[in-house]
Amino acid sequence: MSTEDNKAIVRRFFQEGPSKGNLAAAGELLSPNFSLHTPLPSAPGIQGVKEIITACRAAFEHLDVTVEDMVAEGDKVAARFTACGTHKGSFMNLPPTGKHITMTGIEIFRIEDGKIAELWGEANLLGLMVQLGIAPS
Repeated sequence: MSTEDNKAIVRRFFQEGPSKGNLAAAGELLSPNFSLHTPLPSAPGIQGVKEIITACRAAFEHLDVTVEDMVAEGDKVAARFTACGTHKGSFMNLPPTGKHITMTGIEIFRIEDGKIAELWGEANLLGLMVQLGIAPS
């Protein structure tokens, strides 16, 4: 597959998974042997992605994730994103604050046979905690 094809897979993952909560589509885009590497607590593999998407969408009403930049080379795609929403549910055992948040992050995807085989993710969780009033600014 071309790097443009790989970028299209990643873009669809963000649109269908985190932004729309379409767990079936997110599952379709992931390899059966998918590996997840993120700082958020979750089960391994596809189930872990579904747990993270479900937890984030439950915690942040109107969650929308925008891909700001994408760079691809070979079988890897790096995406810088911005997530916005309103903290209306519990997140990492933090009670809802009702505050609007904007969080940034970067994820690196490895594509194999037209599916996402691995995902490494880092998000600005400290910045999120500051916005929610849990950490000092």
